[in-house]
Amino acid sequence: MGIADTSVAAQSRARTWTRLHQHLGSAPGPLTYDMVSRAAADHLDESDDLDWKRDLPEPPRNGQWNEFAKDISAMANTRGGLLIYGVADNHEIIGIDSEKADLRQYAQWVRNHVHPYLPDLVMFRLTDGATALLVVDVPASEMAPHLVHGRSDKDKEQQAVTVPYRGRDHTAWMAEHQIERAYRDRFTRTDSAEEALRQHSDFLNKTITAHAAKPSAWLVAVARPTRPYPHGAPRLNRDEARHLLGVAEQRGSKLPARRIPGPLTGMGDMLINPRPGLRRWISSTMEIDYDRSSMVELHHDGTVTLATNLSWRPASEEERGFAQEAGVVDALPVSQRVVAAACGDFVTIVQELQRNLRLDSTQQITATIYASDGPQALEARTAHFGGGREVTPPYTRRPHHIQPVHTLLRTFACGTHSQKSPYQTWR
Repeated sequence: MGIADTSVAAQSRARTWTRLHQHLGSAPGPLTYDMVSRAAADHLDESDDLDWKRDLPEPPRNGQWNEFAKDISAMANTRGGLLIYGVADNHEIIGIDSEKADLRQYAQWVRNHVHPYLPDLVMFRLTDGATALLVVDVPASEMAPHLVHGRSDKDKEQQAVTVPYRGRDHTAWMAEHQIERAYRDRFTRTDSAEEALRQHSDFLNKTITAHAAKPSAWLVAVARPTRPYPHGAPRLNRDEARHLLGVAEQRGSKLPARRIPGPLTGMGDMLINPRPGLRRWISSTMEIDYDRSSMVELHHDGTVTLATNLSWRPASEEERGFAQEAGVVDALPVSQRVVAAACGDFVTIVQELQRNLRLDSTQQITATIYASDGPQALEARTAHFGGGREVTPPYTRRPHHIQPVHTLLRTFACGTHSQKSPYQTWR
């Protein structure tokens, strides 16, 4: 659980698109005191994702539930939201006593009373220099439903559990059928995320099969945010997509571990002239007679896909001789350097889209190597100690199928440019 103060780093961990952003017409970004002040002045009503609070949280008394834990659990069980302390019922900003705002104590209450654990909860203060506010940012939880544990004051050994949720501007308790539905939704979310990744991969495979002029091996990679970009948030326009792809290509070309140009460099002007697709921007060299065909898609929900030809380099006569001696004439060459460059470019694109859209959730990434004409032998090409000409090591295994790789990309990339190499991120 994040515990923070007024620092920029703390606010950057909070969600970048909230009810206040939507009401004010603000672009995705950190929440500020001025935004809260303007929303309060507009008398923005409470809703299932916004709760104005006059007084700071208090510990439970007389056997009551921990109201702070209950409010947070209710938001997490619905669709996430903001608890803003220091704003009266009439929307007047009265502020809080910062010295009495014990963030560590509040975090302990949540740890003790809310289950399962809420790792992405963020608390921070906002101030204009004179008046302070406490903001509790509760993201919609993939692990919902979250239960609130309590204990009766009359019988301290008696434990009770309940499941709250937000119903418009108030908190209610789930009935048995609602709890059942909440658990089914949790398992469905996991299945749906995996299905979405599979559908994107299948679409890329079909596109490759339709356009590949000759048998070839391709890297197919998909990145999808665990919480898709909100429907009401501004979409990426064409100029932004062009700029994003241009920056990604420049960053990728300057990576210290880069041995050869990546697929973005090989796309030339086609990279920075994306065309509109169905809820996406597409840069592609698939339709032209080009040895190193590649396609990049920037989806409006924050998904990124990449397909690039890994076996575009023709084998030398010496290498063909080695292949014939090994009895593998038709094996598709897969260059280690080309794979590394493609992975680096892909992660760089994902990072740039995270920054541009200010995505506030982890990215799920899956990648594999796909043969355009169906399962064929894949022949690895590598160089000893990273230098010299790439060759196929003796007695190397030539698989027909490559098991997909799955990983996660954290949201550290949403702020300033990370000093960590995309190659390290991929690994």
